[in-house]
Amino acid sequence: MNAMLSIDWNAIGNKIWVWLTSKTALLIYAGLVLVLIIAVVVRVIIAEFNRVAALKNALEGDEKSERQQILETARKTIEEELEPVKDLACRNVVVPQAVNGAPSPVASEGEAEDDGGSRFYMLTEIDKYYEKYTPPKYDEEMSLKEICEEFRNYSAGALKLYYDIEDIRRFIGGLAVTKLIILQGMSGTGKTSLAYAFGEFLDNKTVVVPIQPMWKERTDLVGYYNEFTRKFNETTLLYKMYEADYNDEIYITVLDEMNIARVEYYFAEFLSLLEIPNADGRNLDVVADKREDDPKLLQSNGKLRLPTNMWFIGTANNDDSTFAISDKVYDRAMVLNLDKKAVPFEVKEYGQKKISSKRLEELYIRAQREFDITDRNMRRIKKLDEYMIKTFHITFGNRIMKQIKSYVPVMVACGGSEVEALDDILSRKVFRKLESKNPVYVKQMADATCSYLDELFGENKLPLCKEQIRLIEQNV
Repeated sequence: MNAMLSIDWNAIGNKIWVWLTSKTALLIYAGLVLVLIIAVVVRVIIAEFNRVAALKNALEGDEKSERQQILETARKTIEEELEPVKDLACRNVVVPQAVNGAPSPVASEGEAEDDGGSRFYMLTEIDKYYEKYTPPKYDEEMSLKEICEEFRNYSAGALKLYYDIEDIRRFIGGLAVTKLIILQGMSGTGKTSLAYAFGEFLDNKTVVVPIQPMWKERTDLVGYYNEFTRKFNETTLLYKMYEADYNDEIYITVLDEMNIARVEYYFAEFLSLLEIPNADGRNLDVVADKREDDPKLLQSNGKLRLPTNMWFIGTANNDDSTFAISDKVYDRAMVLNLDKKAVPFEVKEYGQKKISSKRLEELYIRAQREFDITDRNMRRIKKLDEYMIKTFHITFGNRIMKQIKSYVPVMVACGGSEVEALDDILSRKVFRKLESKNPVYVKQMADATCSYLDELFGENKLPLCKEQIRLIEQNV
């Protein structure tokens, strides 16, 4: 007891306190706190990781279940959609007659189509129809001039559509030059109706193909093979092209608002084929091969002959919603500007005429033989070509010269004059190219060029060519 009392507890307490408050002790305290903090953080991280893993597993389970449910719903929907197709194999369908007697593209009750049938349903129906086809009686006596006059009278009398005789001549004359005609002009001047009226006049309905802005390739025009249905999606144009290969009718196809998409994209293959001189070489790709039950006129390599009795009439507007037509297209086409409405007139007698494409081609060949361009005008054309090369670096070229030699005689046979026909085609095919030249330079040379035209062909004999020059001059 005495020993305990003899201990200096105050001194011991002071020593302990000194040690507890020393730097070493503080470092120990900090280390312990740090260890505790790390332990807490690690525990929190492990707990969060476990929570996230559990949530992920739960979500994956829900997603897998939901995906299975969606796939099951889609499977049931597809089975419901295919049910009518399955029933079609057990039902009979029939194709109603079109205006010309040929079967319509629309199917209804009567003839059988099943999953084992041809992938070209509409085209094989045409094959069946033409097994018993009898050609109509064509009018073989009409001249080109009479065709122009009769067509104009029919449009006015039956359809109340009025056109100047000069525009009718240009339209008929353009058909002699190329299979592609471009009708330009303000809205409401009768671009689409002119082509429509010509089909009505021939008693063979005009096909109107409304061009869509997203079109980029030929399948947009003729269709494509559907791998899912194992059928070919046939378009009205493909149907009419196939039908045209069976007969001698004149077929008019309107590419309505043709420049709302790029013509040189969706119509590229047609442009190339129409340049081939031999008509038997104008074969359009349809499918990669031919099967045993494919249409009769489909070739062994899956190509279809482009019909020689079909003309394409494109209507073009120039506004913010359309594309500019390239020189490649303009050079291959004939252009007709419809800038004004004709004055209405009364017609007492009018009617439809059945004219075969063979007869029309014969009239064109005869006109080009009987009304060949005179040597005097050929010399003028040669001099004008030399002047345009020297002044504007523009040449007529072989294609344009061929078009001039085809167009001018036909225009004369239609009732026009040779110089007027030259003025028309030169303004459309040659002087139009001045639009791509330096407008300031064209303006500087405008007076001299107009004077040269007067000197070469006569005073004001080429008003359309001069108008084209003055129009560019005014726009500078």
